[in-house]
Amino acid sequence: MTYAVVPALRHNPELASVYEPLLTSREYDPEFKLATTKRGITAGMSMTEKQGGSDVRAGTTEATPNGDGTYSLTGHKWFTSAPMCDIFLVLAQAPKGLSCFMLPRILPDGTRNRMLLQRLKDKLGNHANASSEVEYDGAIAWLVGEEGRGVPTIIEMVNLTRLDCTLGSATSMRTGLTRAIHHAQHRKAFGAYLIDQPLMRNVLADLAVEAEAATIVAMRMAGATDNAARGDLKEALLRRIGLAASKYWVCKRSTPHAAEALECLGGNGYVEDSGMPRLYREAPLMGIWEGSGNVSALDTLRAMATRPECVEVLFDDLAQSAGQDARLDGHVERLREQLGDLDTIQYRARKIAEDICLALQGSLLVRHGHPAVAEAFLATRLGGQWGGPSAPCRPDWIWRPSSSVL
Repeated sequence: MTYAVVPALRHNPELASVYEPLLTSREYDPEFKLATTKRGITAGMSMTEKQGGSDVRAGTTEATPNGDGTYSLTGHKWFTSAPMCDIFLVLAQAPKGLSCFMLPRILPDGTRNRMLLQRLKDKLGNHANASSEVEYDGAIAWLVGEEGRGVPTIIEMVNLTRLDCTLGSATSMRTGLTRAIHHAQHRKAFGAYLIDQPLMRNVLADLAVEAEAATIVAMRMAGATDNAARGDLKEALLRRIGLAASKYWVCKRSTPHAAEALECLGGNGYVEDSGMPRLYREAPLMGIWEGSGNVSALDTLRAMATRPECVEVLFDDLAQSAGQDARLDGHVERLREQLGDLDTIQYRARKIAEDICLALQGSLLVRHGHPAVAEAFLATRLGGQWGGPSAPCRPDWIWRPSSSVL
């Protein structure tokens, strides 16, 4: 969240000039003191209210102008992660509508802002990151962007944290895969190492395919994000539709992936010492943060509705692998037909997001991935052989480091 705040904060150049160097500092300063006196600061966001959830426009927190360029915020936020941050981006209803504000934990005069922690959430996982309920009781904040433009102002921060969720899910998959491989290489059962037994090799291969596909599409979206920041319009359009779909599918796949990797360790995987239970508890969160499954799927449709040219850019990108595999070509053509049927498109939003991500993963693996991984992906994800490759695979590519260079 700290780095993701930067592009949103630039909507107020005066604030950005003060806080951006501190937000991008490589030093962590844990002291509880005025942000501008620290070597580096952290930032969070405070948007979700109990009556709205993902519908942030339904928020009722009020922002009252003080006449000196500041606002007083009064209201309740149901989820505010990392409440120990130095500054927060907060959405509140100003006179002209929902607006974005920068709220420091400590005010310029050194006093604590009126940001009152009600309690910390008792969560399924993610215990290392506190999530809190916050009451703003006349808390002082500064406007970021224009009044009434809160969502457009903060959306770039949301997009970057959605990318972070996608990258985090891919990382989680690779962590689970690595632990499963390590166990299989050293564990013997019935006279042979698990890694040498065909069925276990099949399971590990399927885990490797999923992790590699998640990594390659996540890195592609990261590259598109960087290119968009440099002014590349086509990359911005690809990111608009591709990130929404990838956030949906990659994050959705990390939970069953964690469960399968845990099972590879047997009973040991169910014991906290293995690290697998924590991985399993963390996995669902990436699919919930910054919009759960339905929100991400509907955002994919919203991208097509508000920026229809992003569909053309998507298919232009997929065309780079055209003719290299009949299964991939068929999937892309069926995807094109799906997008042309508008009658029930919202009902099919999840399937559309899934198929967009699968198309991107398949195309990227064909162009940049290990040939054996690409073939296994196309056979299992696009060829109807879910559950692992049907033919024996060599073990060397299972634990080979990612060959994706984007």
